[in-house]
Amino acid sequence: MTEPSLSTPRLQSELKLQVMEHLATGLSVLLVVIALSSWARPQAPSRSQSRPGDEYTIRVDVDMVVLRATAEDRKNILVSGLDKDDFQVYEDGVLQPIKYFSHEDIPVTVGLVVDNSGSMGPKRRDVAAAALAFARSSNPQDQMFVVNFNEKVSFGLPGNTPFTDQVAQLEVALFRIRAQGETALYDAVAAALGHLKKGNRDKKVLIVISDGGDNASKHKLAEIMAMAGQPDAIIYTIGIFDDQDADRNPGVLKRLAKDTGGEAFLPESLKDVAPICERIARDIRNQYTIAYVPTNRKRDGSYRVVQVKASAPGRRRLSVRTRTGYFAPSALPSSAAKATDHEVHN
Repeated sequence: MTEPSLSTPRLQSELKLQVMEHLATGLSVLLVVIALSSWARPQAPSRSQSRPGDEYTIRVDVDMVVLRATAEDRKNILVSGLDKDDFQVYEDGVLQPIKYFSHEDIPVTVGLVVDNSGSMGPKRRDVAAAALAFARSSNPQDQMFVVNFNEKVSFGLPGNTPFTDQVAQLEVALFRIRAQGETALYDAVAAALGHLKKGNRDKKVLIVISDGGDNASKHKLAEIMAMAGQPDAIIYTIGIFDDQDADRNPGVLKRLAKDTGGEAFLPESLKDVAPICERIARDIRNQYTIAYVPTNRKRDGSYRVVQVKASAPGRRRLSVRTRTGYFAPSALPSSAAKATDHEVHN
């Protein structure tokens, strides 16, 4: 799915020009080789070295925000062919200069987070088929993993195989546990977010298939939302509900998706789940990468609201879906954590 190939001469040349321009404005920028995070919240300069043969990473010793943006027209059809000048990025209402821009299909680290509680039993085969449809529609260089959960959380792949690009291995992983027990959704999302960090693809995505309810987690919703506000992950959610399910909570699924720049889907029928997964794969492979250095250089741990707009001659109003914000460097303020500590419903 999507990470710009930064090893091509064109992109290397473009990035060097941007760095020189940045130096000319007095912002000491030193080009080193680091991972361009999938949505990168600002972070301290990295001293880690690039992995041999890693074609998809750059490192810059400045605080840089990297956004993955999806542009759609009024009919919710993906819009390609836009240029850097067609986008405007605002942080807390202030226009930000765009330092890097790309629109390429790049490999991604993807976690499939699948509800295996008792209520999912009759739906399990359809859900697995949909997840495999996503895998088949993905970039061949993607690295994937599976998190299965009921009241317990487990990884579907063997312990010595943290990721795979093989559909057959994913199929086995999706059926490693029986559908039974209660639902620890928050614990599963926390485990998946942690595992994403072990992937070596700069762009990182979770696809969560559940009813949104939680009756068995040790983590609280506030913790999960705080985690989603910091790591490099886009979260897509698919809600599968029973009318009689008292624990259903589509609001949680909507919020996880919106805050991270993903999308929430609430299909009316199980037969719609596979086409949705294929649509998510197309969405990921058609995103724009936009990076900027915030004009607000304070390291105060505050939450920064991000908005991206797009317009192009000859096109009607465009909508852009991306992360709604990020936490600036430093410890997460307790007030921000408390602000997220409430249950979300329809």
